[in-house]
Amino acid sequence: MSTALRPSDLADYRDEALGCTRCPLAGTRTQVVFGSGDPQADLMFVGEAPGFHEDANGVPFVGQAGKLLERLLNGIGLSRPDVYIANVVMCRPPGNRDPHPDEIASCESHLFRQIELIRPELVATLGNFATKLLSGRPTGITRVHGVEQEVTLGGNRVTLYPLFHPAAALYTPSMQRILEQDFARIPQLLGARRSEEVTPPVSQQEPAVGARQAVQLGLF
Repeated sequence: MSTALRPSDLADYRDEALGCTRCPLAGTRTQVVFGSGDPQADLMFVGEAPGFHEDANGVPFVGQAGKLLERLLNGIGLSRPDVYIANVVMCRPPGNRDPHPDEIASCESHLFRQIELIRPELVATLGNFATKLLSGRPTGITRVHGVEQEVTLGGNRVTLYPLFHPAAALYTPSMQRILEQDFARIPQLLGARRSEEVTPPVSQQEPAVGARQAVQLGLF
């Protein structure tokens, strides 16, 4: 988590990003849907793209998938204000189609800048698009969900944790159970990250005091 981030840093960048016209989605959107949540969150979620409700409200994950996401968060003792939520692209693709490669390429720097400013410890990717973009690998979510990996994002080392997208689990009880199981590991993963930060590597720890050195130091 960043300790150097000024509250205005993310707000300033948001103001800049709201006027983005890099790709054709700028001509079909209602508004840019920038990330939302705690600007110093340890946990960040990255989805795919805004849908109808997000495009109308200007906030990510406010539809049915967002409600499921909030229930999953509540299940592990967290709430929406505790985390930060963003998407691969900030503008709604027409008809909720998949974002095109050129649209993702045009928007990815906005996502990476948010990650750079927030400096989360754990980034949970929701679905194929976020997972493939942030992992840099073509492997689909079905094969990698629930398997954490260490990556560098926004210049910082973070744990990447792929999850099924809540929208895909809304009407599939079996997938929702898997999502709940994967979510249940989030507190453990956050705890592991914090332990690593508190405990220095062996090479940086104080060397053991040998017997001869102990005598010289008058320890016994």
